[in-house]
Amino acid sequence: MSSDTDPWADTAGRAILETIRGYGVDAVFGIPGTHNLEFYRPLADLGFRVVTNRHEQGSGYGADGWAQQTGLPGVVITTSGPGLQNAMSAVGTAFCESRPMIVLSPGVARGAEFADVGTLHETKDASAMVGAIAEWSRRVSSAGEAVAAVHDAFALFRTGRPRPVHIEVPLDVLESPADVPASERLPRPAPPAEGGSDAAIAEAVALLAAARRPLVIAGGGATRAGATLTALAERLGAPVLTTLNGKGAVDEAHPLSLGANLRLGAARAAAEEADVLLVVGSKLGEAELWAPRMEPAGAVVRIDIAPSQVDKNLTPTVGILGDARAVLERILDALPAVAPRSPELGDVRTAILREIRETAPATVALAEEIAAALPDDAIVAGDSSQIVYLALANVLRRSGPHALLYTPTYATLGYGLPAAIGARVARPDRPVVAVVGDGALMFAVNEIVTAVEQRLDLTIVCVDNGGYAEIRQNEVDRGMVPIGVDLVQPDWPLLARAFGAEGVQVAPGADPGPAIRAAIASGGVRLVHIHQTTPPSPAGGISAQETPQERQKDHP
Repeated sequence: MSSDTDPWADTAGRAILETIRGYGVDAVFGIPGTHNLEFYRPLADLGFRVVTNRHEQGSGYGADGWAQQTGLPGVVITTSGPGLQNAMSAVGTAFCESRPMIVLSPGVARGAEFADVGTLHETKDASAMVGAIAEWSRRVSSAGEAVAAVHDAFALFRTGRPRPVHIEVPLDVLESPADVPASERLPRPAPPAEGGSDAAIAEAVALLAAARRPLVIAGGGATRAGATLTALAERLGAPVLTTLNGKGAVDEAHPLSLGANLRLGAARAAAEEADVLLVVGSKLGEAELWAPRMEPAGAVVRIDIAPSQVDKNLTPTVGILGDARAVLERILDALPAVAPRSPELGDVRTAILREIRETAPATVALAEEIAAALPDDAIVAGDSSQIVYLALANVLRRSGPHALLYTPTYATLGYGLPAAIGARVARPDRPVVAVVGDGALMFAVNEIVTAVEQRLDLTIVCVDNGGYAEIRQNEVDRGMVPIGVDLVQPDWPLLARAFGAEGVQVAPGADPGPAIRAAIASGGVRLVHIHQTTPPSPAGGISAQETPQERQKDHP
């Protein structure tokens, strides 16, 4: 229908979404609101799957989970004011973890900026607010500018460090006819991948060819270069350690893999003792290391797509700016044939495993039971819960990247469940399981009904340690009487059923494997609740070992 008969047929909102759809994005996450309806009008016609979360934070985390499975940016549609602000935790997460995301929001009409007259959802400066957190935020003045911003976003995701962007569209622009030719809405071809300078490649090849004890550290920037990275490691006989964001860049069952264990002292020691350390796509930040910095004894070769990252936290002997796969292919092609090496990694693996199990024995034992129950191809979404960062992230082995969805740097709560929803929307062919603590699940419990509404097959494993166990221990370690950390728990299986899901309780101390396997096999949305006992509070507060019924009786 032409715009002559229907003024809503081709608005700026349609031009923006049509451009995004052309790049292959076929799902959006968000909540319809009074001001964003012209973003929603074209979605069905353009073939988008629409996921309506119950909070915009969940929309952002769902988009993140979807993006990790597709390699495309997750798209979040918010309304103005509070809707946009609700998504800020997800924007901060995507920035810290280098995840591609496009946030679309309406804004006050042109000429009404900073009016402060009390209009609905009035915000002082929405674009500046998001710009303080995202890679960039733009308030556009026309449909043409908005479409250009979409193209710029995809250029960033293809050629730079992927991070979230925000496009604010004034209401009068959003709802007006779009004077944007069809040719301007078509996706633009990706430029050739940057393969590094000849001089830097030659220096790196010389160092690696002469290495006797090389080792590779792969970060999130290496996840699209797995095959080439594996071939190079095999050529060099180099063990491979990854960060949690780089987990699975090399198959963790490969003889050269030391897993996503860079945070462990035994693993870091092996890296620091290498005579040549090759770092691919990692900033080597404190949150990924669990240490202030790396202190390598030998030469360092670093590969990164962002100029700001090449010497961040560790000055390299050779820094190479470029796309990880393109650079690694050039190094592999130039590397002379060397005698096959098979380093003996048994002692390192033993030391790593000992450290894992000594850190939190009971939690690791439970994590091993959970991991054993999961199919090999399962995508696991975790939260900043002890069951994940102390145990499951280390004991769970995965053959490819983005099979553990996690936020090691931002370390937020409330991520796991919505991220699992996004992953399942993107990959209906693979089992998806969220493994979260009780505190983390309560941050996003409303998203259970989102999964039910989307008719997803999704298993949620809730490990209940009675509240915020890590913070409780932090308080005890500081000589404090625990306060605010021992939390009343709902009847979790009953709560799941109230949302239209199914829920089961695993008896304390029992192996959760049968219940997890049954939940995955049965399909639908199913919650498996595992009660993990913790010591009672020395302050006489609510004990994590009490049942919900006991708490109701003892603490009216």
